[in-house]
Amino acid sequence: MRIGVIGAGAVGGTFAALLAEKGNEVEITARGAGLDAIRAGGLRLDGGWGEHTARVDAHATLTRKPELAILATKAQDAATALAANATRLEGVPILVVQNGLGGLRVAHDELPGSPLLGGLALFAASYLEPGHVTVTGANPVVVGAGAGADAALLDRVAAVIGEALPVEVTDDIVGAQWTKLLINHVNALPAITGLSVQEVVADSRLRRIMTASMRETVRIARRIGVRFGKVQGVSGAVLGLVGTLPLALGEQFPRLLARRMGSVPNPGSTLQSIRRGQLTEIEYLNGAVVQAAAEHELLAPVNAAIVALVHEVERAGEFIGVDDVVRRIPL
Repeated sequence: MRIGVIGAGAVGGTFAALLAEKGNEVEITARGAGLDAIRAGGLRLDGGWGEHTARVDAHATLTRKPELAILATKAQDAATALAANATRLEGVPILVVQNGLGGLRVAHDELPGSPLLGGLALFAASYLEPGHVTVTGANPVVVGAGAGADAALLDRVAAVIGEALPVEVTDDIVGAQWTKLLINHVNALPAITGLSVQEVVADSRLRRIMTASMRETVRIARRIGVRFGKVQGVSGAVLGLVGTLPLALGEQFPRLLARRMGSVPNPGSTLQSIRRGQLTEIEYLNGAVVQAAAEHELLAPVNAAIVALVHEVERAGEFIGVDDVVRRIPL
């Protein structure tokens, strides 16, 4: 299949390399040093799914119309990326693979004539140098139908992706996105402290804050009528316990997530953005919880404090010590 991958970071790079290895005709969009590296030496992937060097076409924007497009930019860059590639994407099925909420809505606003699918990358991957991605957790991708996508298209896209990496199909992509949003709560504290996800979870004080942000999210979601979807064995019933159990017991959930990442230190996507000097997608992660709460006249003080600290690190370029983080996020 002719596939266009928009965004050459950890997620887009993983998709592009593995799909190319299966014989698909892959074109990827990239910028700056990343574009130069892919053109010069190919797209290198190592870690959980083996070592690959994929020779893919790489350009600043797509140069031909694909049969399937995968949008894998940061959430805050989605609208700009879609607009830049709009002439090649009109009517093309688009798989939106992004953290947080709102990606499908943005894609529909930009390209209302394209059938949309939502994707959740459960695998853990790090993009620490241009053109090189390391998979630290070889987990599946969840896909579900969005606006304009029927069951036949969903099955066809799932089959193509499934040849390259494991796929789970969901009939409730919005519920699955909320579950993934909760899982992505592991990202913020590493971005604030500079520690890996595993190091944050190993610290009892930071783990308690992470658990509190998750519990707050579950409680708000339930108040506004969200039904969490099952993602990689994590069910709504499990998340209901996170929302009701005392923090000391709820901490088993972030422990589980850290164990699934394996022993290789995982910085999380938000810390990777910080290290590259880029703005993070925190407003689409913990910030999405704050926004959803505000829209229903609710408060999310733990998540709001976390968002504020991530923005402080973005502005100052310096991480915040654990003692200071604990002091500034009241539980």
